[in-house]
Amino acid sequence: MNQPLYTVEILRLAASLPAGTGLQAPHGVGEKRSITCGSHVRTEISLDDQGCVYEIAQHIQACAFGQASAALVGRSAAGKTREEVAVARVDFASWLLGNCENPGSWPGLTALEPARSKRPRHPAMLLPFDALIAAMDDAWERFRP
Repeated sequence: MNQPLYTVEILRLAASLPAGTGLQAPHGVGEKRSITCGSHVRTEISLDDQGCVYEIAQHIQACAFGQASAALVGRSAAGKTREEVAVARVDFASWLLGNCENPGSWPGLTALEPARSKRPRHPAMLLPFDALIAAMDDAWERFRP
């Protein structure tokens, strides 16, 4: 018998996304769309004095895998530097492709294990990282000294 596409944990994560409200005065905004599946992520952030994520708001239009990934990104983004997010994205992508045994240090990503065999879903799961990196780059461009 075939396993269901989405596990209960993935559906719980997807349902845990906060309502798509934005930040009042974001320091940076990043928008990314997957040409493969049409998923869309808009991320707004504010940074602290050290350049780490202080607040994050996400607007997600994606499958449950993409929503679950966005929930995990949103939960653990606070306090992260751009470099930490970029490394986490590389580690996660490598794990999805089967090139390593674990998804890296970003909390909770092992919940997305069932999606590793669904390559067409990988772009949707990477979008939250890509949009966060784009928002951090945008903030840097706007506010660098």
